Amino acid sequence: MARHKVVEIPASNLKKEMTKILLEKGYILNYKFMDDGKQGIIKIALKYDPVSKTPAIKHLSRVSSPGLRRYTGYRSVPRVLNGLGVAILSTSRGVMTDKEARNAKVGGEVLCYVY
Repeated sequence: MARHKVVEIPASNLKKEMTKILLEKGYILNYKFMDDGKQGIIKIALKYDPVSKTPAIKHLSRVSSPGLRRYTGYRSVPRVLNGLGVAILSTSRGVMTDKEARNAKVGGEVLCYVY
């Protein structure tokens, strides 16, 4: 929302996997992992529309929090904007999107919604 070109976040394995999903789905331009001797940093190049300058990520909401975890079975995996958005889940088979979880028939913790 602040119209930054590049953002830096502290790295973790979960954040790396979520960044890979955002790149695959076209919500970010690129990312780069930098090792700083501690936990590392992820540099993310954000994506904007070249004409109207609107961001590719219009809304990102965290669903599960440390105080209240949200879990779902594979039959009730949420659909975001009737399939136009992406729900990111942490499953026993790794971090994946809602469509991949439905196809693999696994449930898990709903991390966030992106559209």
